[in-house]
Amino acid sequence: MSGGPWLAEVARAVGARTRAVVDVQGVSVRYGARRVLDRVDLSVRAGELVALVGPNGAGKSTLLAALSGDLAAHEGRVLLDGRALRDWSLRDLARRRAVLLQEQRVSFPFAVLDVVRMGRAPWAGTDREDQDDDVVARALAQADVVDLADRRFGTLSGGEKARTGFARALAQEPGVLLLDEPTAALDIRHQESVLARVRALADEGLAVVVVLHDLSLAAAWADRVVVLHDGQVRADGTPRDVLTADLLGEVYGHPVEVLTRPGTDEVVVLPVRPARAPTEGVA
Repeated sequence: MSGGPWLAEVARAVGARTRAVVDVQGVSVRYGARRVLDRVDLSVRAGELVALVGPNGAGKSTLLAALSGDLAAHEGRVLLDGRALRDWSLRDLARRRAVLLQEQRVSFPFAVLDVVRMGRAPWAGTDREDQDDDVVARALAQADVVDLADRRFGTLSGGEKARTGFARALAQEPGVLLLDEPTAALDIRHQESVLARVRALADEGLAVVVVLHDLSLAAAWADRVVVLHDGQVRADGTPRDVLTADLLGEVYGHPVEVLTRPGTDEVVVLPVRPARAPTEGVA
């Protein structure tokens, strides 16, 4: 989508990278008696890609839901561009941020093209509506779902659904992109292509928050990694500073080895496994 008015507008935010686009202040969320998030603070600036990592049940998806406005905090507040989320209209919020959930659900037998075009709904009745066809075409191409455009969404594989959802989020032309495990169902090629596109959007000035389970992917693409555990932020910093064997071993309850990829500064995280005994009688 490079060259379009959307990124031209977003690029103006690059000069304000010191300003928090998303600001989470002391947010707590409870499900019944259980506190899922516990006084979480987090700021995300324009042009920054922040990865949320942590074990199952750490609060990653709950935090993303609070960031998006889909879940109200019991304590604290979330600000978008300095305004509390509750002060945004639904239409204005949809124009400012896009959300990709873990699970892609479509109730009716829409074609992929129609699902992606749904991302243009916030711009109906504005000057941007005139660009719908071009924006949707670019989103289809960048998510590698052009060949699926006429397929019914319900017939797609999990990975194809994830890429279609990503295309819909791109078509929305947001300034803030919130992604919940966008690579979980993808093969290696599409994991890399999706995160490369997300990285490029952050470099253009978007504020991006992405939940990832693959720690090496987080290290490769994120500016900052936020480690959540038991609903609290255990660490927040650069991948090299945060992804340490001691911290990850403690948080995940499993020993890990943290290596540097040869010839690069890239951090690679591997689980420590017991050595396998040789199998007797195998030629």
